[in-house]
Amino acid sequence: MVTFLPSRPGRLADVPAFHRSIGGAESNVACALAAAGHTTRWVSRVGADGFGDHLVEAIGGYGVDVSHVRRDPDRPTGVYFRTAGDRADDAHEVAYYRAGSAASAMSPTGVDLDAVRAGRVLHLSGITAALSPDCLALMRELTAPYPGRPLISFDVNHRPGLWGEAYGPEVLLDLARAADIVFVGEDEAEEAWGLTGGPTAIREALPEPHTLVVKQGAKGAVAFSDSRGQSCRWGGTGGRDGTPQAPGCATSPRPAAAHGTFEPAPHVDVVATTGAGDAFAAGFLSATLRDLPLKTRLRHGHLTAAAALTTPGDLAPPPARPLADRLAALDDPAWGRLRLGPGWTDADAEAVEEARTP
Repeated sequence: MVTFLPSRPGRLADVPAFHRSIGGAESNVACALAAAGHTTRWVSRVGADGFGDHLVEAIGGYGVDVSHVRRDPDRPTGVYFRTAGDRADDAHEVAYYRAGSAASAMSPTGVDLDAVRAGRVLHLSGITAALSPDCLALMRELTAPYPGRPLISFDVNHRPGLWGEAYGPEVLLDLARAADIVFVGEDEAEEAWGLTGGPTAIREALPEPHTLVVKQGAKGAVAFSDSRGQSCRWGGTGGRDGTPQAPGCATSPRPAAAHGTFEPAPHVDVVATTGAGDAFAAGFLSATLRDLPLKTRLRHGHLTAAAALTTPGDLAPPPARPLADRLAALDDPAWGRLRLGPGWTDADAEAVEEARTP
């Protein structure tokens, strides 16, 4: 969908002008992964209008394959407006205009399922499930078990303003249980499912996913990994650059933490929080595709989120891989002293490492 960012802080009623940008959980992740050097594809549906043209051109400009995005001649591209404040702020406002949008018409028969399933990882979001009954049916189809299913990544992304009366966030729990990798905020797990016992309680409610990441805001994140030590090995080809496309998962002797692995977030001078969750997922998935250790995956998630947190829009280019790898490899005391502010992704590693908290 098209995102309209406010020209200045304040109530939506008081903002005189907005800047057009691109938004959408799945497309944000695809763009960030493409910018990090991975082959990505975005499958969706937009209107046959100017906003649809903008989305396809802008997302394709990141290097994402948009050849399977369908144009709907009868429904418009979805849009939303938001205030400049933090989403957690009581004054934060979001106005969604997505009812009857082209994306809401996606269904199991309305998308190319072969194109959706062709990658190593299929990343999905709970936002899509909330758009319409047809979208929910599509999500259930994609998360159902079947031979050769790609690794399913699911970001809960609970958005209360999108859910109707026919069904609610309880379906997010079912979808999460069917996924392989799940991202959920500690706060949204409480809001959506009433889980108040922290990461451990969330893991008890979601024992099925191989990997569960519980985000705790500025504090950090906890990752639980199945004790089987499952790892995914890729076979076959089919990507635009010949990268492996057909995954196969097998158990390995690699141990996993029984009580979760906590990794603190670096100190960040926050400009805006919108899009940080998508960026975290992209960083974590990028490190997962590289088969990096769980702790390092969390650090890459934090670093990519920090890139989004220090820019005003929903989408920010991730740090270059050499910079991210060097920072992710810091020892714990050095990691704890990091302070990342606007423009940090353009600096060299030495300069970033010198920016420490007092």
